[in-house]
Amino acid sequence: MRDKVESVVPVFVEMIREVPGSVGSVIIDEGGWEDIGDPVAYGRIKASGPRLCYGRGEGEQPASADRSGSGGDGEARAFIRTVLGLSADVDISLVPVGRGGSNRDYFRVATPGRDSLLFMRYGRSREENNYYAEIAGFLREIGIAVPSILGHAPDRGLLAMEDLGAEDLFSFRDAPWDLRRPFYEKTLEVVLKLHAFPSELFPAVGVRLMSGFSRELYKWERDYFREHCVMKACDVRLTKGEEEALERELEILVRRLLETPPILVHRDLQSQNVMIRKGEPFLIDFQGMRFGSPFYDLGSLLYDPYVDLREEEREILLRYYFDRSRSASSWEEFSELFLLASAQRLMQVLGAFGFLGLERGKPHFLAHLPTALDRLINVTRRAGTLPQLHALARRCRASVGT
Repeated sequence: MRDKVESVVPVFVEMIREVPGSVGSVIIDEGGWEDIGDPVAYGRIKASGPRLCYGRGEGEQPASADRSGSGGDGEARAFIRTVLGLSADVDISLVPVGRGGSNRDYFRVATPGRDSLLFMRYGRSREENNYYAEIAGFLREIGIAVPSILGHAPDRGLLAMEDLGAEDLFSFRDAPWDLRRPFYEKTLEVVLKLHAFPSELFPAVGVRLMSGFSRELYKWERDYFREHCVMKACDVRLTKGEEEALERELEILVRRLLETPPILVHRDLQSQNVMIRKGEPFLIDFQGMRFGSPFYDLGSLLYDPYVDLREEEREILLRYYFDRSRSASSWEEFSELFLLASAQRLMQVLGAFGFLGLERGKPHFLAHLPTALDRLINVTRRAGTLPQLHALARRCRASVGT
């Protein structure tokens, strides 16, 4: 048994680094301890757990407390009854759905004689989680296909929404190209509509967004990559000279991306965030939407580590977007910016894989490191202007094996 309790300071430091401003203050109380030695002790833990977890602040329940579907989910069931106008005697089934992330947990809700819906419990300490419902309403207003919001209790971090089913773009990863291609093209049509929305018309009052992409955010992403992927996951160390050369190279990359006029971007446009219902794409997990470069979204979708696209398939899709975007850029410049943004996005993804796998106890994310590094090696090779990042990606790839 461990003989000491580690400091909570590193936990909060990491939260602040991940989402600046997410930790305003911390209250440390006396805590609690129960040794699981017999059934009686276990019973005490079950009884005292909610008190110890909720703390003394606003009584916010942890996002994971409702996973079981029985016991401790009274708040969820009461919320759902209110949303649907159900009496207390109507049975409600809550089944966990594996889409949780960033302090969000999802459940499929079934009630007799009704279509299912999705229930989300989110931690309000992560700023972007609070914006989901507002952004969903805005996107529906401008004709972007997203789930409709059925009920929302922002003070408790509870949200009920339309259930879009279980199929997403990722579900078709092994399907023939002739089947996948229309889904990707339809997704790009949705993305084009989002990217075409005039930024000057964005309703600043009533719809909150995370801060847009900036030099500081891009730097945060690459530092995230170096700390959690390069150093911690791959155990690769750079000399001072290598660090400086890499930093100069990536500063040039950022300058190029910041030259593109900022527009609304999804920020996490990968295959598992595009649901397919009756053959049509719907966007989800858009709470991180912000202003930035359209090429970041394109890199997220077309260099997705979860799905294999052949180079000719990727180019077909990129040209599909280019031909419909009315871009003032030449195809050559457009392709260059796409590769630079894809490299930036892949650094963020690799940092997240390392962080979630090593710091958040989710080792399955580490299994995606080889594929994501292969993507980064490919992108930097094709770009031809990122030799330092290319060499680093190759060193990391060699360290993680197959």
